[in-house]
Amino acid sequence: METEKIKRMMDACYMAKRIRDMLPELPDGVAPSYIQFLDTIHKLEAQNRKVKISDVSEELNLPRPGVTRTVKEMVAKGYLAKSSSEEDGRITYISITEEGEKLSDKYDRKYYSELSKYLDHISEEEADSMISTIKKLYQVMCERRIHLE
Repeated sequence: METEKIKRMMDACYMAKRIRDMLPELPDGVAPSYIQFLDTIHKLEAQNRKVKISDVSEELNLPRPGVTRTVKEMVAKGYLAKSSSEEDGRITYISITEEGEKLSDKYDRKYYSELSKYLDHISEEEADSMISTIKKLYQVMCERRIHLE
């Protein structure tokens, strides 16, 4: 790939970050990661799974200590609840509370549902291609960091 194309890809990533910055402002004390965690938990629960911290960590490809810290914050703020497994008390499950559902509904479901009305000129194939390309670029950048630092 030519250098100029790589620069244009990086410029597009910068633009994507600016787009993310245009998402609705969250309430004080709510990090954007909270919305992402709630969405991930919903997806996992839709598969009839009891969700553990490790499941969120794997799904989002994030280190477990960071996920644990964020989950602890979300529990303290009333967005998530923890419960122990009846079979094995060492296993802890996380679930979304009523407050977490309200937060998720407003800043995830309703917002993206409204936004979808304006994106009909982007095909499913274009969206899938963008997602795939960004994931590949992210993987390359992660590997590059390890090798060039």
